[in-house]
Amino acid sequence: MAAINAVKIFSGSASNYLAKEIAKYYGKDLGAATTLRFSDGEMSPSFDESVRGCDVFIIQSTFPSADNLMELLLMIDAARRASAHYVTAVIPYFGYSRQDRKDRPRVGIGAKLIANLLTAAGADRLMTIDLHAGQIQGFMDFPVDHLEGTAIFIPYLKSLGLENLTFASPDVGGVVRTRNMAKFFNANMVICDKHRKRANEIASMQLIGDVEGANVVLVDDLIDTGGTMCKAAQLIMDKGAKSVRAIVTHPVLSGKAYENISNSVLTELVVTDTIPLKEECAKIKVLTVSELFAKAIGRIRDHESISSLFIKY
Repeated sequence: MAAINAVKIFSGSASNYLAKEIAKYYGKDLGAATTLRFSDGEMSPSFDESVRGCDVFIIQSTFPSADNLMELLLMIDAARRASAHYVTAVIPYFGYSRQDRKDRPRVGIGAKLIANLLTAAGADRLMTIDLHAGQIQGFMDFPVDHLEGTAIFIPYLKSLGLENLTFASPDVGGVVRTRNMAKFFNANMVICDKHRKRANEIASMQLIGDVEGANVVLVDDLIDTGGTMCKAAQLIMDKGAKSVRAIVTHPVLSGKAYENISNSVLTELVVTDTIPLKEECAKIKVLTVSELFAKAIGRIRDHESISSLFIKY
C-alpha cells in the first residue's frame, strides 16, 4: 500500500467560514496561514507552519472579486515552493465556469484560462462541485474530483415527503442534471425553454411538459440575479402546479436577486454554502457541503475511490 503523507488543510480569506467546517468534519484543525496586503492591495500569502512533504488542500471559492482567485494561485505557488508533496485546489464554486466556450465572436474562454492558471501555479489536483458545464473537467491537465450536489439535495427532498413530484429544468442546458434527479425519484420532468436578449435578460419563456397539480422542484447549478428562476416558477404556477421550489448549488445572488426571490412564488430556494449569502432571506435555506468535501479529502488521502459519495441513479 502506498505511504500516506500528512494532510494539511488551509483556506483562502473568502472561504474561511467553509474551510473551518470542512476541517472539523475531517477531524483536523485548519492550518495556519496569513495573507499580508501592501497598501495598494497587493497580496502576499504565507503558511505559518511547515508543509514540507505534506498533502496540502487549499480551500477557496473563486467568486468575485478577482482577489479570491489571485490569493488561491499565490497560495498554491507558496505551497509548491515550500516543498509540499501534493497540492489540491479545493474550489467549491469554480468562478468563470459560465465562460466554457466561444458563444460569440472575439470573446475569451474564461474557464480554460483559469485551468491554465491553476496548472501554472503548480496545482496537482482540483476538487469542486457542480461545475456549470461538465466538460470543463477536460480543460485540466491533472485529475479532477467533480462532486455532485445531489448527494446533499436528495436527502433533503426525501425528508419533505412531497407527493406527485415533478422536476423542472429552468433551461435546456440543465436537462441532464434535472433528468438524473427525476430518475432517482421516478418522477416526471419538464423544461422551461427560454430565449435571452442578452446576459441576465430573458426575452421569452415557454413550458414543455405538464405540471398540473404537481409539487415542482426546479433544479440548477447556480442562481445569479434570480430572473430566470423566478420567471420559471411563475410560469409553472400559472400552468396549475400545486407548489414550486428550487434547489441550486451555488448562490451567486447578485443585483436584485434577494428582492426577486422574496417577491417570487417560490416556496423556498435551497442552496449550499459554496458561496456565503450576502443577506438574510426567509425563503432561502442553506445546506452545507462541508461534510461531503471532508469525506472526499479523506478518500483521496487513503487512495480510495470517491464514487461512493455519488448518488446512484
